[in-house]
Amino acid sequence: MGLIYADIRLGNPANPKLDELEISALVDTGAVHLCIPEHVALQLQLCELEQREVVTADGRRQLCAYVGPVTVEFHGRHCYTGALVLGDGVLMGAIPMEDMDLIVHPSKQKLTVNPESPNIPTATVK
Repeated sequence: MGLIYADIRLGNPANPKLDELEISALVDTGAVHLCIPEHVALQLQLCELEQREVVTADGRRQLCAYVGPVTVEFHGRHCYTGALVLGDGVLMGAIPMEDMDLIVHPSKQKLTVNPESPNIPTATVK
């Protein structure tokens, strides 16, 4: 399977007067968090909540800012989350995908709403 990108909207719910950003995000079911580059965090005027240590794919450890809150929107579905500030592009991991009940369709190689809940996000809570 190749790289999968999805057009999403990011916003700052603490400052709703700011315009949301339309961004193409790399979708990675093996990643956990939303990751955004520094210029996106600056444009959205996101507050740094803390520093977090991350381990990158090549095994390096580094500190990066954890910012938020961030709203994520995809095909009319929304979530609130935090974001790690690193890299040069937006990466959407499992937390926002699970929160919006999205799946990666393997044969179409695209992000889509869960076909088992096409009208409204569903969550299992027990």
